[in-house]
Amino acid sequence: MEKRAQARFVRISARKARVVIDLIRGRKVDAALDALRYTNRSATAPIARLLKSAVANMKNADASLDERSLLVKGCWVDQGPAIKRWRPRAYGRATNLRKGTSHINLILSDEVK
Repeated sequence: MEKRAQARFVRISARKARVVIDLIRGRKVDAALDALRYTNRSATAPIARLLKSAVANMKNADASLDERSLLVKGCWVDQGPAIKRWRPRAYGRATNLRKGTSHINLILSDEVK
């Protein structure tokens, strides 16, 4: 059985989130949570929250499921729309700031080998 969870419009750039998401791809859930716990990146908090949400989705579908047997089968980060802001500059001018957002997707599977 597979379950999918996604977090959309997360206020972190996709480039920074991909570094963290590469750490958990293909791991078991408890190993992935441990890797996120000891990684000092700002993207770890929303990704850990999404991983816990995916585990809750699996538990909701099948209450007798063992959480230790779950595997992060797939995960990817897509770029979301940019939040447009501006910054004042010299001589009364302004420059654009594009603050990135991302869509994080995660697929969990129970290990059947």
